[in-house]
Amino acid sequence: MSQLQFFGEGLPYIEPADYPGILITIEGTDGVGRTTQIAMLREWLEVQGYGVVETGWTRSRLIGRTITEAKEGRMLNRWTYSLIYAADFADRLEKEILPALRSGFVVLADRYVFTAFARDTVRGTDRQWVRDLFGFAPKPHLVLYLKLDITTLIRRVMVRGPIDYFESGMDMAMGDDPYDSFKRYQNLLIKEYNQMAEEFGFHTLNARIQPERLQDQIRQIVAECFQQRGFGAASLSPGGLLTGADLLPFDTPVQNTGIVASDAAPGTTPEESMRANPIPSTTGRPAPQPVRDLE
Repeated sequence: MSQLQFFGEGLPYIEPADYPGILITIEGTDGVGRTTQIAMLREWLEVQGYGVVETGWTRSRLIGRTITEAKEGRMLNRWTYSLIYAADFADRLEKEILPALRSGFVVLADRYVFTAFARDTVRGTDRQWVRDLFGFAPKPHLVLYLKLDITTLIRRVMVRGPIDYFESGMDMAMGDDPYDSFKRYQNLLIKEYNQMAEEFGFHTLNARIQPERLQDQIRQIVAECFQQRGFGAASLSPGGLLTGADLLPFDTPVQNTGIVASDAAPGTTPEESMRANPIPSTTGRPAPQPVRDLE
């Protein structure tokens, strides 16, 4: 039986034994394929009899639109950036995560507080202050870190079209070129994630392999987690699991696929594609849309 543990003081009036569910989070930088893996994992768990609830960064109905407007208007400094995302998380914790855990569900989180730990720290916010801010957050029972090198990350993100001001790290004043800023920002995030992987015991997985192969690995880890914690009555059958010989090492050279934004001219490099699609001005912008948080 699993019991809730917290990053800090936790929450009042919470009895850990009353929350028998399992909290699994998938973390990683932009472009690693978190959403795809969560969709496959959810389907597999539900087929085998588990109740599953999915939650994701910036999906709070209370604060999601406010985040959209604040980002589009570039109204956030490093402190308000931290606080507004903490408000988003707190709302989802109260309305989605805790009720599901109390009911014995599996909660799949597309990003968790580790995203805030990484993003806020690289923006210069005090590391301990950020962690204290999220001290009310329950610790996940399992963290799957999808690791991706910067070259592959850039190619994948280019397929999704232009990135915005905060996604490129332009608010950090690392330069006037969106591509250079994005690359530096993502490198800083990768470094933070790698450090947290050691500190918090993430299960690190190579996000460059085929999605189906990656899902096989994820299912094996989840099945082992459930078995170790004595969770659920269903017998998980991962099926089709890979051997070590099938896995792509992290240091394997990446072939240049030439992937760029879909509207780019033939032969355009990722750098040229990004620079040809500058971050749009906020003046005369259309009505705010839901925040697009890359995979």
